Amino acid sequence: MSNIFIVDEELQDIRIDKYLGGLLADSSRTYIQKLIKENNILVNDKACKANYKVQAEDKITVDIPEPVYADIEPENIPLDIIYEDNDVLIVNKPKNLVVHPAPGHYSGTLVNAIMYHCKDNLSNINGVLRPGIVHRIDKDTTGALIVCKNDFSHNFIANQLKEHSITRKYIGIVQGVLKDSEGIIDAPVGRHPVKRKEMCINETNGKNAITHYKVLKQFSKYTLCEFQLETGRTHQIRVHMASINHPLLGDEIYNHNKCPYKLQGQCLHAKTIGFIHPATKEYVEFEADIPAYFDNLIEKVLI
Repeated sequence: MSNIFIVDEELQDIRIDKYLGGLLADSSRTYIQKLIKENNILVNDKACKANYKVQAEDKITVDIPEPVYADIEPENIPLDIIYEDNDVLIVNKPKNLVVHPAPGHYSGTLVNAIMYHCKDNLSNINGVLRPGIVHRIDKDTTGALIVCKNDFSHNFIANQLKEHSITRKYIGIVQGVLKDSEGIIDAPVGRHPVKRKEMCINETNGKNAITHYKVLKQFSKYTLCEFQLETGRTHQIRVHMASINHPLLGDEIYNHNKCPYKLQGQCLHAKTIGFIHPATKEYVEFEADIPAYFDNLIEKVLI
């Protein structure tokens, strides 16, 4: 698959690996450098190096080889299992765990872990890169995630996601003191027009996005909040809270304040997930334990 990009004047003098990292959202910078080394990336139809600084009107051709699916192997990665039966698996995802493989990143993901745990009992609707995965949360967001063990349960859960009938509650720590004890943010979320790895409030091309927030505990400089999603857009809570000047503590993309604590990404935890079970047709709800770092912040640090 080939892509062609023409460099805008405002983006010139950026290293080509960094420039393409903002455009190829699913590709790591290491993978882009590998493509450059293998001459799969050309500038004005000529080979280049990773430190080449792009110039206005450069034509960049990116040829992405077909993914090597055989590289995706089961791995014995520990899982924090909240619930499991023949149809679904509910896991409490830790920080720094990517949900599914992507080009240049085929190991160490949740998919590798569930392939080992579930063997062949996973839905295949989303293909070989995402077996069992019906929804996802960000790498540095922790908490409850549904894995589907067969195609029937996958379709059943996916329909509930599409209808916004699944209960999804998060807790997070945001910057500053909120004026209102609760509120609703209704603003479309879409891809940033320039920074392709980022999302933003996008009135033109964004998708409908609604977040309910409620203050749980107030600190001197931060606020512990509960968020309930009506929709599930990429980075939704992070973008919505940043849009009202209360970005999540530790968010390395949307919070431009220096974080005073040693954190690994945003303080956001998917605490509760509830849905109609595909087999029993009854409503079930599960809670994921709050990670230790989050508890420590609440109890000992943010006083």
